[in-house]
This record gives sequence, structure tokens and C-alpha cells, in this order.
Amino acid sequence: MAEPKTKYDRQIRIWGEQGQTALEKASICLLNCGPTGSEALKNLVLGGVGSITIIDGSKVEEGDLGNNFMVDESSIGQSKAKCVCAFLQELNDAVKAKFVEESPEALIEMNPSFFSQFTLVIATQLKEPFMLKLDKICRQADVMLVVARSYGLTGLVRISLKEHTVIESKPDHFLDDLRLNNPWPELKRFAESIDLSTTDPVVHKHIPYVIILVKMAEEWANAHNGSLPSTREEKREFKDLLKSKKIALDEDNYKEAIDASFKISASRGISSNLRKIVDDSSAEVDSASSDFWVMVAALKEFILNEGDGEAPLEGAIPDMTSSTEFYVNLQKIYQAKAEEDFLAVERRVRDILKKVGRDPASISKGNIKSFCRNARKLMVCRYRPIEDEFNSPTLSELQKYLTDEDYSIAVGFYILLRAVDRFATNYNRFPGLFDGAVDEDISRLKTIAVGILSDLGCNGSTLTDDLINEMHRFGGAELHTVAAVIGGIASQEVIKVPLSLSLSVSSRSSLFPCLGHLSLTPLITSLNCWDCSKMIMLGEIALIVPYEYNFKNGGLFLVSGNEDFR
Repeated sequence: MAEPKTKYDRQIRIWGEQGQTALEKASICLLNCGPTGSEALKNLVLGGVGSITIIDGSKVEEGDLGNNFMVDESSIGQSKAKCVCAFLQELNDAVKAKFVEESPEALIEMNPSFFSQFTLVIATQLKEPFMLKLDKICRQADVMLVVARSYGLTGLVRISLKEHTVIESKPDHFLDDLRLNNPWPELKRFAESIDLSTTDPVVHKHIPYVIILVKMAEEWANAHNGSLPSTREEKREFKDLLKSKKIALDEDNYKEAIDASFKISASRGISSNLRKIVDDSSAEVDSASSDFWVMVAALKEFILNEGDGEAPLEGAIPDMTSSTEFYVNLQKIYQAKAEEDFLAVERRVRDILKKVGRDPASISKGNIKSFCRNARKLMVCRYRPIEDEFNSPTLSELQKYLTDEDYSIAVGFYILLRAVDRFATNYNRFPGLFDGAVDEDISRLKTIAVGILSDLGCNGSTLTDDLINEMHRFGGAELHTVAAVIGGIASQEVIKVPLSLSLSVSSRSSLFPCLGHLSLTPLITSLNCWDCSKMIMLGEIALIVPYEYNFKNGGLFLVSGNEDFR
């Protein structure tokens, strides 16, 4: 068996050994191991999760050979859970794999405490009533639930958990933490040691722009009663002041200073998002608080004391035009300040742990350092129950998108995915299974869909006949190609949870999404499987729809999970 560092080398380069260790501690339960569930679990097994448990009471049938690559002819008549478990175990023998040959629905009804032992549960092809029950069970046990569903050429991935905290959110756009508008004493002294009026052209063109801006900001503040440029006119004047200090046309360092001059006008202190986190009631910690909130409590104390209103310094500086000596010295100053801030936060973390009766060493130095390095970018995502999504939509937005030419088809599929479940509950089969009942099934499906719209408050709304006919045409089929995409998205989101990474497009969300409403927000995204798709947010669900859908030739509609947006 290969050593973990060798086997997982490529992914360790992405999230580090600490992240891989967290992944190897994850325990995952899969309900139903059809193609959607099997594909999701395959990706996680290859990634090196700690353990998997497959729950499925069905036997392998001949039809399974056409859409599930993890069973073959020799598997017919055998336990599907056993066959898939054996196949996955072969892919990675370091993962502990076991199966339970029992109906997931029966387990949900008869033994709800069974699910509390897992890090997260992936429920595939589960009908609505049992999905709602399982969501309540998982929430009570603080276990993440991922609902994955493929149906014909459409699908759904729904994430549900009370709270997901993110340390490494990796936002697309974030200012470097240089403190140009609030330099600490060591940075000021270093800046004072450098003469901007030097006549040596080589030295002058290799002064780092950070030093130029720190010195020029101080000069501006001294001439303006301690204030930095704030208005458009003042910012223009400040750029002109920078230009006046140039002694040659080819001074790239001054060009960099002019380009970065807006940074000195940034607000001091912490952002409104970080303020919401440190002021959250969860920051009042006790012995049951998570490590994240213990570190937030320490961060809050640091900001009020050693930080003087600021978060810990990140300690990294960007590449810039500079002499090697200036750059190395500047780098050391930033790193020393970051280390000083980290040690202050660490002391407070240890004190808080001791105060609440926990082992002061229970949070590792590496975790605290990572927390400090990313303190400005922390995220907290809170998800509403699935039942709230179904019963408490924002009516105005739902009606708006039902009538919107660009989004009505996507919302229609969302409604119809719920409608086919109600159809199956009423008639013990999905619509479209029998050719002789086409007209009757379409009529019933339309009636159920209209009923769901009425329940949501959209009285008088309906769906197009083309859309209903297309859903009927699917006949409850679970196609492998679609299942592979849905399973891939589900596993992608699942793998982020133990790593405390941002889920899907959560960087676009507000800090604490509103609970108990349905929100739809248009978003353009690009996926590997399609060159340009539209995504709209439907509560905790993102619907991804290609620009064109042709009912004659077929199309692909994908629904992927995400948290609620405000």
C-alpha cells in the first residue's frame, strides 16, 4: 500500500497535510447506491476519506448494468450495497468500507439515531417525505446532509446543515493586508530610514512602493490635519504628489505606488462581515463550542486589545519593484508583525480553552496560525431546514422568475422534481413508466405541479406543456452520464466540509443568509461540462441551465446545491 503522502501528493499540494488529515477523519454514510450515489462515493473514496457506510436494501438487477459501472453480470441477484462496497474498497484499500443491507426509508423510520455517528450523510434518490424526516434527524445530530438526485436529464444537489464555518474562503478579490493607512511602529521606523529624495537614481527607482506610500501618506496627513485622501479630488491630488516625486520616466516603483494609492484610503479596522462574526452570540463560548468559535472569541479579544481595532496581520507582501535588500527587510518586518499577532491570539486561545474547562492544547498551533492568516476572510454560512425551503418561499421572487423568459424553465424543473415525488407517493410509480398511460400521467403530473404552485402561494400559475411532457418523457430514468455529473458536484461540495472550505459559490452570499424564505439570484457561471451556463439560486439550491434548451433534441438541466442567499 502506498504511503499517504505519495498517494495523495497532488491534492495535498492544494489543501496541505492538515487538510488531508481532516479528510481522512471524515465518516460518510450513503443512502442508496445507484449510479448517482456510487459516483459521488467513488470520488470521495479516491480522495481518501476515512470511512464509508453504504445503506441499500435492494438487489442488483439487469437494468443496473446499463447505468452503474460498479456492478456487472456476476452481481445480478446479489446485494447492491455489498457489490458497490467491494468495488469501492478495491479503488482505495486505505478507506474503511462497510455496508448495511437495509432500506434507507426503514432505517430513517426505525433507527434515526443510527445517523449520528457520521460526519455527513449523502442521500440519493430519496423521496420528499423521507428527505424531510432525514433532514430533521441530521440537524438534531449536527450532521451535514447532502441530498443528490438525478432524474432523466435533470438533477438536484441540496446541502443542509445548521452551520458551516469557513476559514480559507479564498475570495476572488481582496486587498493585500499591507496596513498602508495604519502602519505599526516597526514599519514606520523602516520607512523613516529610507530617503525618498535620494539623488542616486538606482536607489530611487528601487524603493518599494509600500515605503513610498507610507511616507507620502504621512506627509499628506501632516499637511491635512491628520486626514488621508478621501474625496475624488483629494485622491487625484495625492496621485499628482506621487508623480512629482519621480526623477525619471522609467521608475516602475512609482507607477506601482500610483496604481496602489487607493489602498491608503481604505477604511481602518475590520470589515462589516468580520464584525458580524465576532459579535455573533456563538462567540460567547463554553465547553461545547467548536474550535472555530473558540478562536473567534480569542480574535475578538485581540481586536479589542493588542490589535487596536485590527485583525491579525497576514504577513505576506506582494511582488514589487525593489532592491533585494529593501524587499527582504520589508518582508521580515511583515512576517515579524504577523508572528507577534499570532502569538497574542494563541495565548488568548489557550486562556479561553482553560477557562471553559478544555485542554489548552486541544487546538493545534497550525490551526491557530491558519486562522490568524485568514482572519479577515472568515465566513459563516447558516442553512435553513429543507422544510422551510418547501413551505416558506419569498412569493414575489418566485412569481417573478416563473414568468421570466430566461429562468422559467429552470424553476419549472425545480417544481416538477417535487411533483414527480408526489406522483410516486400517490400512484406507487413515476410518471411515464408505461406507454399506455401517457395522457393520464401527463394530466396527473400537471395537476400535482399546479397544486404545488398553489401551496407556495402562486395561485393561477402553471407550467408549460412542453416542460411537463419532457418530465414525463424522463420516466424516472437515472442516466449514468447525468448521475456522474450530479455525483461529481455532490462529492465536490462534501469534500469541502471537513476542510472548512467555501461551499460552491458562497463567496457571493451575505454572511448570515436569511432563514425561511426562497431566494433566486441570477448568476453567470462556467462549468467544464458546458461552455456558458446560467445559474439561478433557489434557496439552498442553484439551478444551472444552458442558454438554449431544445425540447425536440433534448437538453441538460442541472441543479446543484448551495446555501441560501440574501
